[in-house]
Amino acid sequence: MAGNKTTAHDADVGAFIAAVEKPQRRADAEVLDALFRRVTGFAPRMWGPTIIGYGRYHYRYESGREGDFLATGFSPRAAHQVIYIMPGYGEYQAIMDRLGKHKLGKSCLYINKLADVDLGVLEEFIRQGLADLGRRYPVHPA
Repeated sequence: MAGNKTTAHDADVGAFIAAVEKPQRRADAEVLDALFRRVTGFAPRMWGPTIIGYGRYHYRYESGREGDFLATGFSPRAAHQVIYIMPGYGEYQAIMDRLGKHKLGKSCLYINKLADVDLGVLEEFIRQGLADLGRRYPVHPA
């Protein structure tokens, strides 16, 4: 059985954020990094080439597949900030209704710029997603 393509490594998170080309995307990434650090209490760690993760969990599915993955995090992509709430987004419609301008993918929340959303609601979202994940799997520092 193949392992995860996205794994944690020791690349410098600060250097990664500093290298984000678009000035607004870079500034928003700095704000998100501070927000995730404060909400989670975890130091960030790079996962794959572009994801900044906070905390980790070990999962094991009924199929036998298992692995480690980030508990929550974000990625400053060229077109959007991508927010990862690991339990998914199905149970959070009430929070998303208050968040502001965003788009949803299967497991990603896309935000054009932080000015489009309520940061207090985003903080609530991160906190709730992390708590929900912690009820399913033990969450640890990365």
